[in-house]
Amino acid sequence: MTETADYKEKYEALYLEHINLRHELDQLKRLVFGSRHERFIPATPEEQLSLGLDAQQKEVTAAPIQKIEYTRIQKPSSTEKVSTGRMKLPADLPRERVVLEPSEDITGMEKIGEEVTEELERIPGKLFVRQYVRRKYARKNGEGVVIASLPARPIDKGIPGPGLLAQIIIDKYSDHLPVHRQQQRLEREGIKLPSSTLTDWIGATCALLDPLYEALKREVLSSNYLQVDETPIKVLDKNKKGTTHRGYHWVYHAPLKRIVLFDYREGRGREGPEECLEGFIGWLQSDGYVVYDQLNRKEIKLLNCMAHGRRKFDEAKDNDFARASYVLTEMQKLYAIERAAREEGLSHEDRYRLRKEKSLPILIGLRSWMLENYKVVVPKSPIGQALHYCLERWDKLMLYTTNGVLEIDNNRVENAIRPVAVGRKNYLFAGSHNGAQRAAMLYSFLGTCKINDINPFEWMKSTLERIPNHPVNRISELLPRKT
Repeated sequence: MTETADYKEKYEALYLEHINLRHELDQLKRLVFGSRHERFIPATPEEQLSLGLDAQQKEVTAAPIQKIEYTRIQKPSSTEKVSTGRMKLPADLPRERVVLEPSEDITGMEKIGEEVTEELERIPGKLFVRQYVRRKYARKNGEGVVIASLPARPIDKGIPGPGLLAQIIIDKYSDHLPVHRQQQRLEREGIKLPSSTLTDWIGATCALLDPLYEALKREVLSSNYLQVDETPIKVLDKNKKGTTHRGYHWVYHAPLKRIVLFDYREGRGREGPEECLEGFIGWLQSDGYVVYDQLNRKEIKLLNCMAHGRRKFDEAKDNDFARASYVLTEMQKLYAIERAAREEGLSHEDRYRLRKEKSLPILIGLRSWMLENYKVVVPKSPIGQALHYCLERWDKLMLYTTNGVLEIDNNRVENAIRPVAVGRKNYLFAGSHNGAQRAAMLYSFLGTCKINDINPFEWMKSTLERIPNHPVNRISELLPRKT
């Protein structure tokens, strides 16, 4: 009897290992070869019935069907006639007129009109030198010399102007062009500068912008609702020869104020958010990372992100399609309600009432279904882990329905992180911990520009022109804001 029990235990362990290894292989294949989007198209009832379940898993418990209706603006279908005319070029672009006369002799002919064909052309950006000519005057009777003062510049006694500094920063941190490639481009234009000089210019610019970064941080923390996530960044460390240090950019997004803050930390421990969020009072939305639960601050109310819970079931489709597809279908209903509220431009109060009426019953039913099905699945299987992940955080996943200000997920802060991921593929690592913090500062400004649809170059150039003489007690006036 004991031997049979041992065999059964070994079989279950091997079976679970097989499921998990197959799941890992499916995820790796998807990462390398497949599409990474998480769009889910639910199967028809006939397809679901034909799938069948794993031998060790019982039939999925049916849940009541709830009909969700909303009005959605219809976009033109592919069959509808859409104008295929050429895109109109912006009227504010400078025009260069090139008049073409017929090759035929037009003597004695009367001009009856003209046809204008526009072509979009580009002249590569060119460097130029601005000379400040300060004339000297001698006072009468030899009482000294009079000369005009130089205007304040971003780097005192430095040669770069605000436009050049802005372009270097935008090229690296917005368009992800490493410094050594910028160096090569400048060399093609006749300017030979070592990459260390460009790096020093970036450092000097960040030192000038540091008070503005602190003002942005105060602005973010004054909000009563933040979304947070973290993303790794490789950093060169003189104490780790032959390898890089794994640091983290913690990203805080204030949806109501449309501001994003990047904060660099050497680790992923509790110290980062604990120090950065000192003085913050309000809602904090995260992916459920345990560090946020350890903050132990009554002033902070934690809620979780539905998209992270949904992702677990998207990854578990290959393990248990029937159960995973059921949850994904129910979550689609929740997102349909959010989309309807957004498209109809509902106020926060109206959105709260809509969620209470339509979203809350779906969530209550879904939780009951998850509790029933968690009892009959293998706990450590992908579907078991997905159910455990959501059930463990369910109260915080539902909290968004208690206040119309709150969002269903953290997708906006994840969008703010994407430039960092693209940057990692281009310049690979930060040169130092100070360099990683400088990157956090610049990502904060550029991310805020993006959220508010502000031209980052124009904002950076204007700010570098104004900040040397701007009163420190009014520094927040220079933050990127939608006017």
